[in-house]
Amino acid sequence: MFSILSYLLLLSVLAGFVGALSGLGGGVFIVPALVILAHLPMPVAIGASLISVVATSAGASVAYVRDGWTNLRVAMLLECATVTGAVLGAYLVGLIPTWVLELLFAAMMLETAYSSLKNQDDRPIATGDGFARRLALGGKYPGPDGRQIHYEVTDVPVGAALMLLAGLMSGLLGIGSGALKVMAMDSLMRLPLKVSSATSNFMIGVTAGAGALVFLARGSVPAVVAAPVALGVTAGALAGSRILPRANVRVLRLGFAAIVLLIAAEMGWRAASGI
Repeated sequence: MFSILSYLLLLSVLAGFVGALSGLGGGVFIVPALVILAHLPMPVAIGASLISVVATSAGASVAYVRDGWTNLRVAMLLECATVTGAVLGAYLVGLIPTWVLELLFAAMMLETAYSSLKNQDDRPIATGDGFARRLALGGKYPGPDGRQIHYEVTDVPVGAALMLLAGLMSGLLGIGSGALKVMAMDSLMRLPLKVSSATSNFMIGVTAGAGALVFLARGSVPAVVAAPVALGVTAGALAGSRILPRANVRVLRLGFAAIVLLIAAEMGWRAASGI
């Protein structure tokens, strides 16, 4: 029993660490790890994944908000679209063939990887659009020398539309939507990549929390699995949140693109195999 708990704890620490750095949440990694490596049933893995996403958000967000990396105004605005999409997706479950959604998601992940590698300029924009300025969505983040660097936001309606789609996918497929959130904020709304990752970490816990409560209420996730997953992901997320401010942006982009390509491959395989 001790070896199994240690194994789950190690997997969860790694998932939380990478999830906090990328802004994707630990759920992207914990589901395949628990199913393929730990040989747990899929419902248990999904429930544990939701718990890990909440733990990642809680573990990393405290440090990101404290240090000024999270844009709370952007997070609250976009979360309205994400939650709306998640509720709509849950309502539409069964009406749209799952393989169609999985192929769509895989294609979107390929576009995300391409955009992440193509857009190497992480300099903040000096002037946002009128809508973003009226809502005062611009913010500041700490620079390498300790000075506060100001940035503005643009294309908020387009970003919100993508967030609605992210929530829809989450509700329909039971997957995390951190990749789409980071892409929307980084590539479309032009938030600096580190700010996008920190803000995504803050947002993902809200959507996952409701699903995690449902799984826990059903008893789908045994405490012997939930406890090491929550503790491990929290520890990994805290470690990742300490490294993000000092991380190289180019390395983060390459790592993000690699992870997204793996997600696309997994979604494409699931669609082709009918899982």
